[in-house]
Amino acid sequence: MANRFVVQRHDASSLHFDVRLEIDGVLVSWAVPKGPSTDPAQRRLARRVDDHALDHIDVEGRLGSGTVIVWDTGTYEQRTEGSAADALARGHLTVVLHGHKLTGGYAFIRTGGDDWLLIKTRDDVDPMTPDDRSVLTGRTNDDYA
Repeated sequence: MANRFVVQRHDASSLHFDVRLEIDGVLVSWAVPKGPSTDPAQRRLARRVDDHALDHIDVEGRLGSGTVIVWDTGTYEQRTEGSAADALARGHLTVVLHGHKLTGGYAFIRTGGDDWLLIKTRDDVDPMTPDDRSVLTGRTNDDYA
C-alpha cells in the first residue's frame, strides 16, 4: 500500500498550510506559512509540529476558531535511503508526491530545532497553478467560516 499525504489549508489565527506525510502509522506534520511552492528556486519555511492521527487525513470544516480544507491529497514515494524515521532524524527527507495539485519531488531539510525548509526539487514535472479549493469538496475556507 502506498504512503499517503495531505496538505490542509488552515485559516486560524494566521493562514498556513499543514503538510502531512503518513509515516509509521501517524501523520508527520509541518506548518508551512506560505504554502508549498512549485518553483524549485523558492524555499519555504516549514515548522515541524505535533504528529496527527491518521484519521485527521480528511478533516475539513470548522476547527476551533478557524477553518480547514483538504487543499491537496494523494500518495508519495520516499526517495531518501533508509527508513523515513531515520531520514527525519538525520534532518533530510526527499519524497515524490502524486497529488491532485502537487506532483514531483520535494525535499524536507531541517535547519535547526523544529525549523525545516520545504523545497521543490528539479524534475520534468510541469508545475500547476493550484487554486484555493478543497480537492474533496470544492469548498473554500470562507465557505466554512
